[in-house]
Amino acid sequence: MEFIKQLWRCVCLVLILMLGTWSSEATSRNLQDASMYGRDEQWMVRYGREYNDVNEKHKRFEIFKKNVAYIESSNSDVNKSYKLSANQFADQTNEEVKASRNGFRGREHSTKTTSFKYENVTVVPATMDWRSKGAVTPMKDQGQCGNCWAFAAVATVEGITQLTTGKLISLSEQEVVDCDTNGEDLGCGGGWPDGAFEFINQNNGLSFEASYNYTSVDGRCNTQATHTTNITGYEDVPASNEEALLKAVANQPVSVCINAGENDFLYYTSGVFAGSCGLEMDHCVTAIGYGVSDDGTKYWLLKNSWGTDWGEEGYMRMQRDVYAKEGLCGVAMHASYPIA
Repeated sequence: MEFIKQLWRCVCLVLILMLGTWSSEATSRNLQDASMYGRDEQWMVRYGREYNDVNEKHKRFEIFKKNVAYIESSNSDVNKSYKLSANQFADQTNEEVKASRNGFRGREHSTKTTSFKYENVTVVPATMDWRSKGAVTPMKDQGQCGNCWAFAAVATVEGITQLTTGKLISLSEQEVVDCDTNGEDLGCGGGWPDGAFEFINQNNGLSFEASYNYTSVDGRCNTQATHTTNITGYEDVPASNEEALLKAVANQPVSVCINAGENDFLYYTSGVFAGSCGLEMDHCVTAIGYGVSDDGTKYWLLKNSWGTDWGEEGYMRMQRDVYAKEGLCGVAMHASYPIA
């Protein structure tokens, strides 16, 4: 009888301890959720985010919580050369961001055979930053429109215009979106820089951005727009050749198309990006320079079109001269530039 009493005491003690543990874990989870709710509310205020109903808010909170956990886990890895942050995409899935922000729609390689005027270049500067040369306009934001291809192309036209005329002019991406409709380019539905270059050449140039304002949606082409600058054509950089890309970027800003749909790219905030990504191109940016970090890592300097809250004030340093001939994220697979 005494044995049974002792056994029951032990069972009760175990149950009490288990209940205490479960209660402690539940309390810890509640505290963590409370803390995360607070962070989510602060994030919503910062980015002016509002949701239609309670269910949508709960859904977005769960996505936010998952993304923040990934960001913090990545940042805890001391061996990584870059950092992530909960930027404007933190309440969205990768698929949602790619659907609204990325927009490469074209062939991996142009069917048009072009010459490469920098083929015989043998000496290039050790570093290059076209911002310091006055050939890069302030950061832009494409918004919820898949026209990265237009921004990448226009940035290179702005660059070559400054190099040939000495004047930095912000040109109209909206004109490309509205009016480049006779080929494969589909405005906010996607396109590719080569198509934009062909349109700009046939259109006899582009308007000032100030006179043909950006709206972030597909619009009707203003055929009465006054054009301010033009190009005579474009050339493709030899594919999957970072050395050739270096020669081109040493001489002018170059449009490049990359794979940009992974978490590390979406939440990049600083450092030399060396994250994992595929070779299926879905986004276009502008290579405006290159350099070497303090630890000796070579990088490309890329101008994105996602505003200043992303990356290093809108820019990314991406590792260059990697083992893959295509370059990191396929940066050397499809690069092109306009000819003035």
